[in-house]
Amino acid sequence: MAATTTSFGTAWCLRRVTQAFALSHSHTLRTNGNNLSFQRTLTSHLLSFSTSSDSGASTTVQASKREVDVLLKGVGEKSVENEVKHVLEMARRASLKREILHTNFLTPPVLKESMQVLEKLADIKALAQGGYPQAERCRISVGHPDELTSDPDVISALSITGNFQFEPCSHGDFLGSILGTGIAREKVGDIILQGEQGAQIIVVPELVEFLTSALDKVRNVPVTCTKIPLISLDYEPPRTKSFKTIEASLRVDAVASAGFKISRSKLVDMIRFAIPNLCICHVCEILLNS
Repeated sequence: MAATTTSFGTAWCLRRVTQAFALSHSHTLRTNGNNLSFQRTLTSHLLSFSTSSDSGASTTVQASKREVDVLLKGVGEKSVENEVKHVLEMARRASLKREILHTNFLTPPVLKESMQVLEKLADIKALAQGGYPQAERCRISVGHPDELTSDPDVISALSITGNFQFEPCSHGDFLGSILGTGIAREKVGDIILQGEQGAQIIVVPELVEFLTSALDKVRNVPVTCTKIPLISLDYEPPRTKSFKTIEASLRVDAVASAGFKISRSKLVDMIRFAIPNLCICHVCEILLNS
């Protein structure tokens, strides 16, 4: 659009200059047919220049659209594709203007697909932050590699405390109370339950002051909301176990059976419902989620 406007404005200005020149030398144009022919020819070239520039801009837009379509190829659901496309457009804008832009908190599918797409672009750097290593909902910061040199300060943590001993509250209870203050879901990241003590939540920094004053109850439990540093987040790191085993083959069902102590016959049903091009990582993810 900017290229088209520029070419049109340049051609318009040149036409006006030509017209002014022709009027100021009208006596010459009357007596000299060659000059009149020159003006007509120049005007014709100017119109041709404008048309060809518009066509070039259109070709550029079409090429850019094809590039986006190629990058988005393989993205699953349409809703996810639309959100990834929005992130991609934001990233290109940030790179061209040499500025750093940030998304809202993204869902895990959108986050995963967006990072995979952005990794393919050499002139764009992307950083995902959710407050702690295992965060599911994260914000992506995008910009030119020369500009995005450190982790931006785009997330904050809050502690919601109260006496939940006699009225335990779930993840949905805390989320419902937070959204009940009037803020949008995409402004809230993960919610880490703390049992009887309450919960810790990740939010955008601009909502910290509002939530500390507006959030005073979760279900029927009075609560206090205070800001805490990200290093104070109390999350459970992933549990791992290492061991050695000897198997007759590297078949998925054999290796997974040894790792999760499940019979191979039970694993077959899980594998049948797995995604195409199955690998051991996919099976492990299915087993962990179940």
